[in-house]
Amino acid sequence: MNSDDRLHRVPVIGHDEIRRQGIEPARCVEWVEESFRSKREAVLPPKVSIHPQGDDFFNTMPALLAQRYGRFAVKVVHRIAGQEPSLGSDILLYDSHTGRLLAMVDGDWITTMRTGAVAALTVKLLQRHGVDTYSFMGLGNTARATALCLLSVIGDRQVTFRLLRYKNQAESFINRFKDYENVRFEVIDDTDDFVAGADVLISCITSATGLVCDRDENYREGMLLIPVHTRGFQNCDLFFDKVYGDDRGHVEGFRYFDRFRRFDELANVLTGDNPGRENDRERILCYNIGLGLHDALFASKIYDMLRDSCSQFIEQRKETRKFWV
Repeated sequence: MNSDDRLHRVPVIGHDEIRRQGIEPARCVEWVEESFRSKREAVLPPKVSIHPQGDDFFNTMPALLAQRYGRFAVKVVHRIAGQEPSLGSDILLYDSHTGRLLAMVDGDWITTMRTGAVAALTVKLLQRHGVDTYSFMGLGNTARATALCLLSVIGDRQVTFRLLRYKNQAESFINRFKDYENVRFEVIDDTDDFVAGADVLISCITSATGLVCDRDENYREGMLLIPVHTRGFQNCDLFFDKVYGDDRGHVEGFRYFDRFRRFDELANVLTGDNPGRENDRERILCYNIGLGLHDALFASKIYDMLRDSCSQFIEQRKETRKFWV
């Protein structure tokens, strides 16, 4: 046997290499919609979450894409307080027909952009009629990705971004989007006022020790609430008219799950099996915890874009004999 027969070169697709592809936010929204529509054909176990200390976590997220893709992926995402950035992730992509490792893919860009794309798609599907104001709290990378994807959905329509002030994040966020001529900004200092004035509230805070707003009456009729990282809105579980999630297995362990008034998966709105919003008075809450399905599809698409031009590899020497002990 030629020794080269055992050598397997695995592409390593890094953050900068992904960014250089110039993947548009609109394409990210298309990819999350594609993955939602294929969800019934995929195998998607609930993520496994392990906490090494405090609120820090390692989440392991496997996903087998629909058979036509021929791909399996597993993502490990972590949040470690005090690190910059606090969130990080890596993805292993496999050929599901052969078991061969296809690529090691940096997951940070994928995680951020698919999360923002899911939030933007949720807004498109579930906001009430006539909304032109979007309220953001937690103004880091995820909020920026959400805003970019939302603007790709909105097009040239004039909108207002309401921002909850925290340190200098509002000013930094405004500077990032200052060249968008169809966006104006409002900065709100008080959390209760921020909630009370929101038609669509997108929360991207990663940690909360209590409720963001315990005054239920501040959540106006017709509101769409999207807590991207699920923190701080448990009181809304009890009185919002509808709750959607990206996967039942992700939310059925929530404390108040059995008391949700109505629950369904967001994919069923896309496929028409659930009507979604039925009037402009409904308060709707959407828990998009994060699907490994999105990560797997994004990693697969990006691998196909870069497979012939990757500049980094790791070399594996794999045993090819059936009996080797």
